[in-house]
Amino acid sequence: MTLEPASPALPTPGPLAGQPHQIVERDGVRYTLLGTAHVSQASVDAVRDAIGSGAYDAVAVELDPQRLQALTDPDALAKLDLIHVIRTGKTALFAANLALAAYQRRLAEQLGIEPGAELKRAVLEARQRDLPVHLIDREVGLTFKRASLKLGWWGRAKLGAGLMAALFADEEVGAEEIEKLKQGDMLESSFGEFASNSPALYESVIAERDRYMAARLRADAGNGDAREVLAVVGAGHLQGLARHLRDEQRAPEAIREELESLPKKSDVPWFTIVLATFVLGGFAWGFWRGGIDVGSDLLLQWVLATGVLGAIGCAIAGGHPLSILVAFLASPITPLHPALASGTLSALTEAWLRKPTYADFMALRDDVQTLRGWWRNRVARVLLNFFLTSLGTAIGVWTGGLRMLGKLVG
Repeated sequence: MTLEPASPALPTPGPLAGQPHQIVERDGVRYTLLGTAHVSQASVDAVRDAIGSGAYDAVAVELDPQRLQALTDPDALAKLDLIHVIRTGKTALFAANLALAAYQRRLAEQLGIEPGAELKRAVLEARQRDLPVHLIDREVGLTFKRASLKLGWWGRAKLGAGLMAALFADEEVGAEEIEKLKQGDMLESSFGEFASNSPALYESVIAERDRYMAARLRADAGNGDAREVLAVVGAGHLQGLARHLRDEQRAPEAIREELESLPKKSDVPWFTIVLATFVLGGFAWGFWRGGIDVGSDLLLQWVLATGVLGAIGCAIAGGHPLSILVAFLASPITPLHPALASGTLSALTEAWLRKPTYADFMALRDDVQTLRGWWRNRVARVLLNFFLTSLGTAIGVWTGGLRMLGKLVG
């Protein structure tokens, strides 16, 4: 195996002149890593000229299939099966992707260029010339999951609040943030200042993806005949990607397996077991020590605390009366069952009764920019139903639990 050091970004003749880049030669393949700014017309032009030069026989881009579809297919969102998203537990991920899309829309409107336009141009130019296109980035949902699992409960709450704020924000993106984006990464910028202040988030969003993309480049080159590969990546990945591509000795498949895995959750739902033991034990204790009056009172307080607050959350979200009823009936039960969630059941009911239309999906990115739009758009209203019903139930669990505890020790 021949390892060549990455060349410094010296003045280069041709289309890469003046553009940040690194060149790494390994295993008979010459990788030209072009660092781009995701909101720069100059980067779009550099990508077009580089591929048009005919110097490369394969093109790799910092995209995964989902992000590529979002960039190249305007109707991609409208093809989404919302009920499947809810049933498979991907509602939070869908909301995170929506926040990213909203952030990109704000940038596009402010700067007059679509964020990631240079990545889209790379794919289109390569396809026009019948060049192989390699999508080397890790799936954004997997990156989000690995990042959130490392943050802990409070970190996840802050991250969720930041993403929700991005959905509602309508002010211009600041000049300092735009400059960071030109030198950094779209996902990192979407998470805002939280990324720079959280080593765990930075590790998952930036450092892990450097390793992952380097492994994908090596694996894709090994599966084809390309000897000159142009890799178009955000400028923030340039140095790390070149280092891993040059120095990494482990097999690409092993690296991908490591970085695509998720920490195995405990097979024992301890929190649910403890909560169910406390609640059901409290009911039993109440009936045994205080008779039917005390036991019934404890049961009624639990049902009212969880059911009413869950139903209120659904009602605030503009839920259908039947969705509100489902929220009321499910909220006292679902906290005691690890596989059920009141927000999921209520949102499924809402999506079934008020099935989102094609127009709702197409207008979604615009509607979530305004508070009124969240209640007008059926897709957004289903999301609100999920989150507010779940929030109401969670508040009800604590309220009902504390009341029960007070009765038992009083």
